[in-house]
Amino acid sequence: MAIMDAQEIMDMIPNRYPICYIDYVDELTTGKSVIATKNVTINESFFRGHFPNNPVMPGVLIIETLAQAASILILKSPEFEGKTAYLGSVKNAKFRKVVRPGDVLKLHIEMVKKKENMGIVETQAIVNGKKACTAELMFVVADRDEKI
Repeated sequence: MAIMDAQEIMDMIPNRYPICYIDYVDELTTGKSVIATKNVTINESFFRGHFPNNPVMPGVLIIETLAQAASILILKSPEFEGKTAYLGSVKNAKFRKVVRPGDVLKLHIEMVKKKENMGIVETQAIVNGKKACTAELMFVVADRDEKI
């Protein structure tokens, strides 16, 4: 059972169609971890060009999906409520498995460090129990209207 649905997620993060990739949040431990789900479907717009007759989810969009799940974890922290999390850096990204239509991405995010306006998380995108992608992401958190 989902603890956050797509509408609740869009109430928290600024992403919208066609680049809101989180379908629901499965588990959330505030300040520590989140598990979220992205159902990869053939009607995703990027599959038209990546690649015809061999649809593969682009690695950069897997990172974006992980970043969206991570921003939910960060923005659920009381001190960051109502703010926006901006991706600041990607470290040690590794792509281990191709993601295709029909796959279900389980996004596992663990908080590593949190300071006054930033957070660092370890992430894993998992398909059928196998790691598709891992990366360390750093976020800068700012007021929604603030230009950074």
